[in-house]
Amino acid sequence: MTLAAGARAQELEPRAFSPSPVGTNFVAVSVGTLRGEILFDPTLPITDVDARIGIAALGYGRTFGLAGRQALVTIAIPYAVAHVEGMVAEQARSVHRDGLADVRVKASWNLVGVRAMTPAEFAKAPRRTIFGVSLTIQAPTGQYDRTKLINIGTHRWAVKPEVGVSVPVKRWSFDVYAGAWFFTDNDAFYPGSSVKSQDPLTSLQGHVSYTFKSRAWIAVDGTWYGGGEVTIDENPPSTRFSNTRFGATVSIPVAKRHAVKLAASTGTSARTGTDFDSYLIGWQMTWFDRGP
Repeated sequence: MTLAAGARAQELEPRAFSPSPVGTNFVAVSVGTLRGEILFDPTLPITDVDARIGIAALGYGRTFGLAGRQALVTIAIPYAVAHVEGMVAEQARSVHRDGLADVRVKASWNLVGVRAMTPAEFAKAPRRTIFGVSLTIQAPTGQYDRTKLINIGTHRWAVKPEVGVSVPVKRWSFDVYAGAWFFTDNDAFYPGSSVKSQDPLTSLQGHVSYTFKSRAWIAVDGTWYGGGEVTIDENPPSTRFSNTRFGATVSIPVAKRHAVKLAASTGTSARTGTDFDSYLIGWQMTWFDRGP
């Protein structure tokens, strides 16, 4: 198991394909906590595992025009502190880990509904249904020790192609995304010489959000993810993931260029993997490029 992989699968991201003017920049800082069970495959002698993880992340994003349509690139650098305890072969064990987690880069492109616009053009444009695509790449930059079973980093590459649709209805927005994580092998899995491979992990997300006149907005979020059987060396594969969770997100503008975001979510069913309650608070500053 890796803590970063468990947190990644449970993400809820409302308004991922929301439109913005070309030349919009933003910097975001967030801190959060995750706590709950890690459900190992029943074939492993590891039970009653509880994890408490603190996460801080720094991110930057920028919109630009691509073939006349809006595109966005973001990068996030996370840091995690974790305490994990449980029973291993009927003996109590606990571990502490802290360090950088895997860096993630995401590029998205709105193919239908939003052309590349300046801030002045964007302010006058009507809201339209959006169809977009994205690609997330996670690099193995996180802290990893091949002699440890529990790690912050994953020691493998992961990519997630995704498609999304956002439908505006007056002040409401209805978003649906479908994607899948694909993984390279970890050739230094515990106890150091094993090879861990994982099948694709499919994910579906749905969000309903409402925007107030103050530009604040609130969203109700849900996700399901499944598949992702894990194989260690030539051993039989693990149980498939089939997990669901729900949550809510609130964004509150506190100044012309600043906003605070609050998010919480909880698992409603979990077959294997992580079953965390999560809470996050973030701050974001936004600005536009200067004109020529």
